Amino acid sequence: MNDKKDVLDNGPFFHGTKAELKIGDLLEPQHLSNYQDKKSNYIYFTATLNAAKWGAELARSKSKERIYIVEPLGDFENDPNLTNKRFPGNPTRSYRSKSPLKIVAELSSWERHSDEEINHMLTSLKKLAEEGKNVIYD
Repeated sequence: MNDKKDVLDNGPFFHGTKAELKIGDLLEPQHLSNYQDKKSNYIYFTATLNAAKWGAELARSKSKERIYIVEPLGDFENDPNLTNKRFPGNPTRSYRSKSPLKIVAELSSWERHSDEEINHMLTSLKKLAEEGKNVIYD
């Protein structure tokens, strides 16, 4: 685990998804990505509810959107897909780890982004894909 002085963020941490998990389950890398047709080398999480909502809302699945409160079980780093590309300084408090995340709770209710916001984001992501710019550095 990170030394207290070296911790990037003290949380709480969230993981937005459409996967149905239980308290105590571990989220681990090397599972199919929520966003692309490949296995992910990292598990991604955030310390902002807004970013977790996007994770749940944009995950590829018709299942129920869920946000879990998670505990990182090892070292983690800033998510370079966001911090280096879109949001310098990491205002979304987005991270990734090669170590598991432990599910400690599920948020029972939260306010979704509007359908208009979600559709706008999906359109933007589709455009990036068409331009070959939807690369996730994993």
